[in-house]
Amino acid sequence: MKKLFAFIAIAALSACSSLKTNSDFDPGVSFDQYKSFAWIEKKSDSQYHLDGLMDQRVRNAVNNEMTAKGLKQVGAESADLLVNYLTKVDKKINVDTFHTNYGYNPYYYRGWGYGGSMQSHTTVREYEVGTLIIDLVDNKTDKLVWRGTVADTIKNKSTPEEREQLINEAINKVMLNFPPKPES
Repeated sequence: MKKLFAFIAIAALSACSSLKTNSDFDPGVSFDQYKSFAWIEKKSDSQYHLDGLMDQRVRNAVNNEMTAKGLKQVGAESADLLVNYLTKVDKKINVDTFHTNYGYNPYYYRGWGYGGSMQSHTTVREYEVGTLIIDLVDNKTDKLVWRGTVADTIKNKSTPEEREQLINEAINKVMLNFPPKPES
C-alpha cells in the first residue's frame, strides 16, 4: 500500500504545471566539504518495486543534478552525502461560490425593487496534491543537512516522455537551492 501511495505521489509530480518548491538546511554545515554522494540503500525482500519506472526517473534526475553540481556518485561506504527521497499525497478540497446579478432595477432602494435577480452557485472540488521530498544526510554524522520539497496538484500524463520531462523539471527546480548560498 505504501508503494502505491509513492507511485501516486510520483505520478503527481510527473504531471506538475505550477511546481511549489521549498528547501531547508543546517546553517552550521559547510557544504564545500561534500564532494561525493550515494543513495541510501533500502532494505527490501525484493528488487521489484511497484513504482520502479518512476523510481528510476527520480534517481536519474537527482543523479544528473548532483553530478552537474560537481559531486561524484560513489559507493555508500565512501560517500560524503547520502541521498533519499520520500513521497506523500494529500487530499484537498476547494469550495468556490459565484454570485451573479442580472436584470435592470431602476427602483432599487434598501433592498426593495423589481426587475433584477441574484443567484449563487457553489462548486466543491476534491483534488490531490503530491509532494516529493529529497533528503541529503551527512554520512559521517548521520544527520540531515539539506531537505528540498516540490509539490503540485496531481494530473495524469500519458506518455513516458512527458513523465520523464516533468520529473526532470521538478527535480531541477527543487535542486536550484542546493548547495545553499552562503549569506554575506
